[in-house]
Amino acid sequence: MISYKNITILGTSHISIESVNEVESAIRSINPDVVALELDRKRFNALFSNKRRISVWDIRTIGIKGFLFNLIGSFVEKKLGKMVGVSPGSEMKKATLVAKELKCNIALIDQDISITLNNISKRLTFKEKMNFFFDLLKGVFKREKIKFDLHKVPSREIIKKLTNKVRKRYPNVYSVLVDDRNKYMAKNLYKLMLSYNKIIAIVGAGHEEDLVKEIKIWESSMKKRAST
Repeated sequence: MISYKNITILGTSHISIESVNEVESAIRSINPDVVALELDRKRFNALFSNKRRISVWDIRTIGIKGFLFNLIGSFVEKKLGKMVGVSPGSEMKKATLVAKELKCNIALIDQDISITLNNISKRLTFKEKMNFFFDLLKGVFKREKIKFDLHKVPSREIIKKLTNKVRKRYPNVYSVLVDDRNKYMAKNLYKLMLSYNKIIAIVGAGHEEDLVKEIKIWESSMKKRAST
């Protein structure tokens, strides 16, 4: 958890019971004016319904590669969730329910999932597709095992190891999934910081430090504009 000025950013695991408990505890302790969630409207609605987030009919807007990427990612997340007995996104559900109970505003700060998946379809290179194919066959971490408890939020050291692997083997995917979305979310968080006294943002573990950096960039940019 990182605090900067009037915002607190809490990194979570989407399939960790520890995250569910931490989210509730943090929101009740801070009692913020607004709870910002790393969700867009489509994923938010999907959390509270039985509908799939993305269907085959979305291929025309997100591309076949974006569709397959989302399908595989959702499958893996659900499998891991079953292993630990936590449905993917439970911490976001909990954040929503506690926010409503405390009468906090809720802000959805993430980029539309269709835009993200469409960007993956456009920017995924042949080399990255081959890496993905071989990783599926061999297992991503077959040679070097990285052990961590799925019930808990991974440590920053483990997150850095994992993100460095993704960045190296899938630079364009990393750019779309992490860098681009961090910029988008930071812009929305910066706007919230100007309008509310206390904000808590619930995001995936690993986004915290980069979000603060991007918020500072926005602050600097706005100051320069104001001085000209």
